[in-house]
Amino acid sequence: MKPQSQSQSPMESLARRAFLKNGALILSGLALSPLSRTVLGSINTNKRGAVRIGLVTDLHYADKAPAGSRHYRETLGKLKEAASQFQSDRPDFVVFQGDLIDSGKSLEQEKLHLQTVVHAISSIPYPKYYVLGNHCVDQLKKAEFLQGVGQKNSFYSFDQNGFHFVVLDSCFKSDGTPYGRKNFTWTDANIPPEELAWLQTDLKKTTFPTIVFAHQPLDLKDTDSHAVKNSSEVRKVLEQSGKVAAVFQGHSHHNKYSEIKGIHYCTMVAMVEGSGLDNNGYSTLDVYEDGSLILNGFCKQKDYHWS
Repeated sequence: MKPQSQSQSPMESLARRAFLKNGALILSGLALSPLSRTVLGSINTNKRGAVRIGLVTDLHYADKAPAGSRHYRETLGKLKEAASQFQSDRPDFVVFQGDLIDSGKSLEQEKLHLQTVVHAISSIPYPKYYVLGNHCVDQLKKAEFLQGVGQKNSFYSFDQNGFHFVVLDSCFKSDGTPYGRKNFTWTDANIPPEELAWLQTDLKKTTFPTIVFAHQPLDLKDTDSHAVKNSSEVRKVLEQSGKVAAVFQGHSHHNKYSEIKGIHYCTMVAMVEGSGLDNNGYSTLDVYEDGSLILNGFCKQKDYHWS
C-alpha cells in the first residue's frame, strides 16, 4: 500500500457515523449481514485483507474454581476452539490483549498458570504479540511475564504489509511505578510520560495507517474505574498524528464501541466470561488496502464493519 499524502489523513475514508442494527455495528449506512459478509463498498469481504489479525483478550486462565461469571479453567477449552478457527483463517499474527492469566495463591502457582496457558497457545502456528494486563502482573513482575511469553518489551510497534501496529502498556501507577508483586490498585492505570513521548515519536516516524492495541480502555472518561487515567492525553497524541484508524482494547469484559474524532475504539468481549463454548469470544480482523476494517467476531464477540 502506498503511504497517504500528508494533506490527507491516512484513514480519512473511514466512516464517521455509526448506528446499531440487529446487534452489529454498521458504518456509513451500509448494512452488512454477519452471515453473508459479501460486499462492502468496492471490497469483497470474502477475500482476506492486506493484513489479517487474530484477536483474543482477557483469558484469565487459572487453575481455580469459577467466581461469579468467570470460569477460569474453561479458558483452555475455549482457547483450543479459537486456535482451531485461526488454523482455518490463517491470520498473519495473533494479538493477546491482556489478562492472559488470573491471580494465583502464590508466585509459583502464578508462574505455573503462565506456563500452562503459553503451552496451550503454542498450538497456534502464527506470530504472537502480547499486551500486558493488570492480572498478568498480579504477583509476577513485568520482566517475569515477558520472559514467560518470549517477548522483550511491554510497549512496542511493528509494521506489516503497509500498516503500522502499536502495542501499549498502561500497567503503571500514577507515580510511574510499574505494576508487579501486588503493589498496585487496578483502578490506577496510567501511561507514563516516557511511554507517551515514545508513542508520539513512533507515530511521527511512521508513514503508514496505524492500529493500536491496548488493555485498559482509552475512550472512557479519565475518572472511569476501567479507564487509563490519562487517556485524554493519550487520545490527543493519537488524534494529532492523523494516522490512527482504530484502537482495540479489553479489560472491561464487554462489547463496546465508540468513535472519537475519527478514531474507532473497540472494546472486546472477555474469553473467560461464561461457561461453555457458546460463551467463548475471539475474532479476526481484516485490514484492507483502502482502509476498510472488517472484524469477524465469534460466539459472544460482535462483528464490526468499518468502511
